[in-house]
Parts: sequence; C-alpha cells; structure tokens
Amino acid sequence: MQFKDLKIMPDIIKALEKENYETPTPIQEKAIPVILEGRDLLGCAQTGTGKTAAFAIPTLQLLSKENAPRTSKQNIRALVITPTRELALQIHESFHTYGQFTNLKSCVVFGGVSQKPQEEELKQGVDILVATPGRLLALMDQKLINIDHLKILILDEADRMLDMGFINDVKKIIAKTPPKKQTLLFSATMPPDIARLAGTILKNPAEIKITPVSSTVDTINQYLYYTDKSSKKDLLLHILENKEIVSVLVFVRTKHGADRLIKQLARSNVSAQAIHGDKSQGARQRALSCFKDKTLRILLATDIAARGIDIDELTHVINFDLPDTPETYVHRIGRTGRAGLSGTAISFCDFDEKGAAERY
Repeated sequence: MQFKDLKIMPDIIKALEKENYETPTPIQEKAIPVILEGRDLLGCAQTGTGKTAAFAIPTLQLLSKENAPRTSKQNIRALVITPTRELALQIHESFHTYGQFTNLKSCVVFGGVSQKPQEEELKQGVDILVATPGRLLALMDQKLINIDHLKILILDEADRMLDMGFINDVKKIIAKTPPKKQTLLFSATMPPDIARLAGTILKNPAEIKITPVSSTVDTINQYLYYTDKSSKKDLLLHILENKEIVSVLVFVRTKHGADRLIKQLARSNVSAQAIHGDKSQGARQRALSCFKDKTLRILLATDIAARGIDIDELTHVINFDLPDTPETYVHRIGRTGRAGLSGTAISFCDFDEKGAAERY
C-alpha cells in the first residue's frame, strides 16, 4: 500500500512525495482512514513507528476540507498536547512539512522561553496549535488562547505526560474544550491510569495496537556490558574509539552526571554536548541541530529527551546509566533502529543496576 491509496488529498500527497514518503507504516496505514472518518482513536504504538504522521496527515486534511476562515486566536481548530519542548517542536515541524502546500497555519508554544514571540504568532491566527501543558494553561489563563471552537484534540505520548506529572494539567485543559470534538490519544504504553483516562474522554474509539507493550523493535541489536561504576567512563571512551559509530546518543541518569561526563570526555579530547532540563532552550536546540547535521558526533541526554529526539539514521544509543523501568528503556533505545533501519543499543550495568537489567 502507498499513501495515495489512503485517499489523502493531492496537496498533502505532493508534500509527502517531496519528502520521499511512499509507503505508510502500520500505525499510519491503520490510523489515517479511521481519523479521516471522524472517529475517536486510541493508538498504542512504540516510539519510532510514525505516530506523528499518523495523526498529522489526517488532521491537516480534515481541517483543509472545512475551509474555515482564520480570524484570530479564537479560531484554533486542532490542539496537540505533548509532554516536552523537543517533542512539541518536532510535531510542529511535521505539521509544517506535511501541510506546506495547504493554507493551514500551525504554531508551537512551550515553556522555558519568553512567551512574547508566541503571543505575537497567536495573534496572527492559528489553525493548529502544538503545546506543552504548562505553557498552554498559562496562556489560557491569560486569555491569550481560546479553545472553545476546537474540532480535534490530540494527546501525544500520554503515558509520558503521566510519568512527568502533567496529567492533572491535561485534565484541566480537556475540561475547557467543547464536548463535541474528535479526540485522538496516542501512547507508547498503556498503563492502567492512561486506559482509565481514555475511557473518560474517548467516545466509541477505534483501538489500534501495533506492538506489544514494553517490547523493543527487531532492528535494534542490544548489548549489555557489566562493569564497575568507576570504570564506565573508560569503557565509554574505549567504545567511542570505533570510528564506525557515526552518531551516538548517550543517556545518563542526572543533569549533574551529564555535565560531569562532558568534562571527563573533554579531558580525553573527546568532544560532546549535553541536553537536559537546566540547559536553556536555545542551547538545547543548538546541540540538537549540530547532532542532526552530523557536525556533533556525541550527544548526552537525560530522559527529558528520551522521546523528543528524532534523528535520521542514528546508529547507536548507549545507556551510560540504566533507567528504572522497562518502558523507559524501550523509549531510550527506540531513538535508533527507526523507519526500518538497523541500530545498536549498548547498556552499561554496574553492581547496583543488576536488578534493573534483569527486568529488561
């Protein structure tokens, strides 16, 4: 099957062809027709399976067919709520890419930066708003965003929003949306709390499950190295001597740990950058940009970036510190082995982490 077989409008097909998209992924093949029918949807698919296009493409088409005038901030017709700034930017970029030949306008709002530029863009009129929960609520409280006329509500990475403590904010936002709307909920895993939330906000939804919960894709080769905590840095340096590792994302547990490791690598003349919650949005975006264009080989990240990084042909992920849950492990290594390509995930395990390793 090809995208043109899914009854997608010519303007979007043109954009997809420009980006060399031909064959939809399973989640796209199943979700797009359901969304185009106007049904609510509960989608469970692990990271890297193409969830963003699965909801962005039909959303663009449904809004394009409405042909409603864009007047002001009052006219936001589709809202995507997502947990992190990186994800919000990534989703906004996808809407821009797929909708480049339509007349629809999208905007992204998130915290950690001045809201003034976001205010100015909202005043110009927005069809599709991508937002993180905190900044969205703040702008709504200031009467700068009105979602009374919302047609489509999309919750992306719902389980991650639960993990990060955003679920109450999300419920407050949902309470301000009109009762008559199409709601789409996407999640990499389906813990009981998310299943209960879905039961309260979705009306007779179609359910799509692409992979088992907490499974890892077959295209990722996984390796586990047992080592002392004090030897992790030397092991990392040894692995990085392999020039076949074109790009590597290294996950560490804490912000302090990331900064310390950057300094340790620098003393061995190994250049790397880190992204975490204490970094400014500008610094994070500059590091990501360098990593994406391959001018930066090594990027360190805490779990704030576990789902917010979409890098073409990322070859390696290294878990310098093991995460606490199997779900987080899945999301971390899912940064590689995307779109059918192969990838390698390497995990370091010291004595204190053996219990976590056994759960994976």
